Amino acid sequence: MSTIGLLGTGNVAKVLGAKLILLGHEVVLGSRDPENSPVAEWAAGHGAGLTGLAEAAAGADLVVNTAPGLASLDVLTKAGAENLRGKVIIDVSNGIESRNGVTAVATPDGGSIAEQLQSAFPEARVVKTLNTMAGQVMVDPGRIPGHHTVFLSGDDPAAKAEVTELLKSFGWSDTQILDIGGVVTARATEAALLLFIHLFNTFGSPEFNLSVAKA
Repeated sequence: MSTIGLLGTGNVAKVLGAKLILLGHEVVLGSRDPENSPVAEWAAGHGAGLTGLAEAAAGADLVVNTAPGLASLDVLTKAGAENLRGKVIIDVSNGIESRNGVTAVATPDGGSIAEQLQSAFPEARVVKTLNTMAGQVMVDPGRIPGHHTVFLSGDDPAAKAEVTELLKSFGWSDTQILDIGGVVTARATEAALLLFIHLFNTFGSPEFNLSVAKA
């Protein structure tokens, strides 16, 4: 099993971390301020490590960016390019901001958070996935009946193959995992956050996901 560094300590990090630990991986949470982190009790209770961003990235075989989208570049910069070099970075973030009281997708220069990270860390291998659904669905797709879809975007085929195997360990099947192309395609799935928000408001629950049906 792998040592997996989660950069960020929010709810998504805790959901992913718990699942990864259940699967037998060693999990280390990376925090800006590990000594005063509100997730310290959770980490201790689940057997996860809690350390600084650079330390979490340096010791990881695989890195997951669970930081908020608009903070992701700063978080990974603090983690250190040398600690990310050659590693797969799974990016589950989405960038949003409020414009005149309305939620909007915020994309760097018209691109995506994933592209921004790949450009800033060209020797890392960024794969965008799991960002179109709620955390519990990420790690337990069986809670949604019927066929539904998880998307993959990234420029490195080997990295996407590695992430695919991790998704399968979460319970995703081959028919549910859809590789839509290079990292540029993350623009589409990050923009889908707006649809997620409106569907959440409509259903009053995050217990749903998108499904792609093909003839």
